[in-house]
Amino acid sequence: MALLLIHRLTGGRWGVVAAPVLRTLAAMMPLVAIAFVPILAGLTDIYPWAATPSRIKPDVTFWYLGQSSFILRALIALIGWCVLGLTFAVRAGGRLPAALGLAFYGFTISMVAVDWFLSVEPHYVSTAFASMIAIQQLLAALAVVAVWGTSNIAGEGRSDIGKLLTATLLGVVYLEYMTFVVAWYGDLPHKAGWFIERSTAAWTAALVATFALGAILPFAMLLFAGVRGSRAGLRAVGLLLLLGTSMHFAWLLVPAFSEQSAVASTGLCSLVILTAASMLFGRGIASAEACNAD
Repeated sequence: MALLLIHRLTGGRWGVVAAPVLRTLAAMMPLVAIAFVPILAGLTDIYPWAATPSRIKPDVTFWYLGQSSFILRALIALIGWCVLGLTFAVRAGGRLPAALGLAFYGFTISMVAVDWFLSVEPHYVSTAFASMIAIQQLLAALAVVAVWGTSNIAGEGRSDIGKLLTATLLGVVYLEYMTFVVAWYGDLPHKAGWFIERSTAAWTAALVATFALGAILPFAMLLFAGVRGSRAGLRAVGLLLLLGTSMHFAWLLVPAFSEQSAVASTGLCSLVILTAASMLFGRGIASAEACNAD
């Protein structure tokens, strides 16, 4: 959705060649809204502030993190994203709606990143976190384009997608690394503790594997013009980046829970189900578009 909004304002060959996949992905926004229903049902099991609000000291966190306000912010974001996604999926949006939509996205992703991710541990704060999540979303969408939508794209179009993958990957790695540097070497104990929970032997091994396979390897591959212009090369890069994205989100969220194996298994099953549903939904949209074209 965000990439469609950006392309509507800036233009460029990359958006033209990626449009079939991006429009299909944007039309799947209602799946995200449906997937959020179990989160609401298990709110008190997931977020400590929802289960025991009295234990949180009466500061900004206390007033911001309430069940009613959390649900209201989630509804605003999900409804707005669904409207924007469906509107631009059918190519009905103009430049002004795209500009307003990007402003809305920037505002809501800032709320969503705090509400859905950081509030699992409500006393950890990071000013760069929302930007990192937003760029990670762009990276994941481009990775899906690389895997799914490069079959019928000419070499120059594939190269454009490869260059955008390089830029977004660097953005995610830079923001994540700088967040760590500021927290750790800035001697900020309340932030460093968040990283300590994610530095056990198992999570350190997972992080090293994620960084090697989901960041360094695809970045090294994207340095070669032959890989950026190759269907097979871009697909391999896209798969590695999707793996890295999934592992990165697991590293961000799972260590916050005591029953980590159960949480990881639930997250993996949910990811598989959503992926299967997205593929079926995407094929349905593609078939409908083909019928309309005929």
